[in-house]
Amino acid sequence: MTAFSLIVKKSIEQSYRQKKRESMRTENEMMNLILQLAKDDDRIRCVYLTGSRANPNVEKDNYQDFDVVFVVTETASFLQEDSWRASLGEIAMMQEPLSSYLGWGEGNDPNECYTWLMLFKDGQRIDLQLHSLQVAKRNFLAESLTVTLLDKDAFLPINEAPSDHHYWIAKPSQAEFLACCNEFWWCLSNVGKGLVRQQLPYALRMYHETSHAELDKMIEWAIGLTYDYQVNTGLWGKYFRDYLSEKDYNHYLKTYASGDVSHIWTAVWMAVEMFQEKARDVAHAFDYPYHQEEETAIICYLKGLKATTEFTESQKSGRGMNDEYPQ
Repeated sequence: MTAFSLIVKKSIEQSYRQKKRESMRTENEMMNLILQLAKDDDRIRCVYLTGSRANPNVEKDNYQDFDVVFVVTETASFLQEDSWRASLGEIAMMQEPLSSYLGWGEGNDPNECYTWLMLFKDGQRIDLQLHSLQVAKRNFLAESLTVTLLDKDAFLPINEAPSDHHYWIAKPSQAEFLACCNEFWWCLSNVGKGLVRQQLPYALRMYHETSHAELDKMIEWAIGLTYDYQVNTGLWGKYFRDYLSEKDYNHYLKTYASGDVSHIWTAVWMAVEMFQEKARDVAHAFDYPYHQEEETAIICYLKGLKATTEFTESQKSGRGMNDEYPQ
């Protein structure tokens, strides 16, 4: 990309951000639109809010979705035509995760529930669910984060104040703890082999989807210790920054890897250090065994693989005899 193209691109992006700031509808405007639609449509009997906007522990910002449930007398007419959504705004993109058309929603009965995820051109987003009366009766009390916005028939039961306790970190059993440790260490061996073979897509995916996922789990359990397991760190560590020390959080960020082999190795060692610390904390708190032999074996194995990689790189740079990789 040329310097001129970069200037044009940045100018367009800045203009878009400015326009978005000026035109994005406020929370009150969005709530009024949602409620007015529901009040004017006899098929919609109740409206309630879920998700982060119903969570008193989450700081509000302009990027929160409006997770809204319409309790309806039937769903078929909503699916047959979409003019009823027009008052919500101009849609930039939409997804229907329960749609059978795209091969999703297997096993879902559209007569019972359906969902539209809508991103509007002003940057606001509504995740709108339709629930039949039967589904609402079954699900409403099963969700701890609900705020009733409209109930035309006093249909919804009186719920306790919204709380995220359904999403609190659960204490690990001994079996869960040992399985987490075993999976973390074992899958790192596959990461190392992928790096030696220069199979970076495989190595990165193996790292992030297995070992790093287990690191996240261990970090959650360690955070739980501090807050007596009455804490919600959000989906995929969304709120880790709020509950880890600044030092730990900065360390954690360094466990994420780029596409460079040396950087991936650095990220792996950062993950190893953090897992060692947090796993020992959790094991000590619950008096669980920690299998040191697994840790020792894999660290030794990884060091051997890394040495092989470094030797191979020196060969490729002309200091070695050939460019063969170990199989």
